[in-house]
Amino acid sequence: MIEIIRTLAGGFLMGTADLVPGVSGGTIALVLGIYERLVSSVREGSSALGATLKADLSRTRHHLGQVEWTFLVPLLAGILTAVFVLSGVLERQLEERPVLLAGLFLGLVLGSVVIAWRLLREPRAIHVVIALTVGIALFLVLGAGAGRIAENPSGPVFFGAGALAICAMILPGISGSLILVLLGMYAPVLSAVNDRSLTPVLVFVAGAVIGLAIFSQFLYWALRRHHDLVMAGLVGLMAGSTRVLWPWPEGLTGPELGAPAQDWPVVTLAMALGAVAVAAISRLAESREEEFSELQPSE
Repeated sequence: MIEIIRTLAGGFLMGTADLVPGVSGGTIALVLGIYERLVSSVREGSSALGATLKADLSRTRHHLGQVEWTFLVPLLAGILTAVFVLSGVLERQLEERPVLLAGLFLGLVLGSVVIAWRLLREPRAIHVVIALTVGIALFLVLGAGAGRIAENPSGPVFFGAGALAICAMILPGISGSLILVLLGMYAPVLSAVNDRSLTPVLVFVAGAVIGLAIFSQFLYWALRRHHDLVMAGLVGLMAGSTRVLWPWPEGLTGPELGAPAQDWPVVTLAMALGAVAVAAISRLAESREEEFSELQPSE
């Protein structure tokens, strides 16, 4: 029961992060030490979906049996709870206190960059090059500006937005909400959730399920075969995504980089708190992993 409560809390943190442009639920999963378990379970679920579409019921049962349901169900429940409970609250806070929240979230992401780099098993010069290349490329792309808000988007647009956003949501460093901002779909999706508009939300979720089923297979393979290369790329994504969180002059709403304003002491404190929070969560996750290892029987 304690483990289920912890997983619910982790899902709630992931869902909260996924609501914020520039902050990834995948980053939170990485910090909590559950990222690879999540990718593995999602991969098995997508394999079960593929087998079902092929009418191969035996393989469907096999893949469903490989899913960590006691881990995945509470995690998804926590994510959905955060999305429906906090979407309205965050929407108001982002409008009323964009600069302060940008500082907090920037600290979270910067702290995650350090932690993610520590996850490399054998850091080499090539990993530094990959991280810098990916980070600079994303930094420049985000400098092109966010997309205009889509007016009265259709069902296929919601479906496509869900398919693209979910690919980012599972990746540490680039958030699904940020993808929605660049597509001009952030406001329509958030509004649909807040207004409990069932049809567009279900279409968006359907797109997310299909996108996740396809993308998770590739990500699982990449992590198994090229772990450090993938992690170096993720570090670059995290570093590059900080551009959209620079608090001045427009907080979370624009890519322009301006000089710090008079509120810089408070914003800097928020950044520090964000970085410390990530470090604390990471340390707790490491402690749990060490305790788990000590409980395992020796060979």
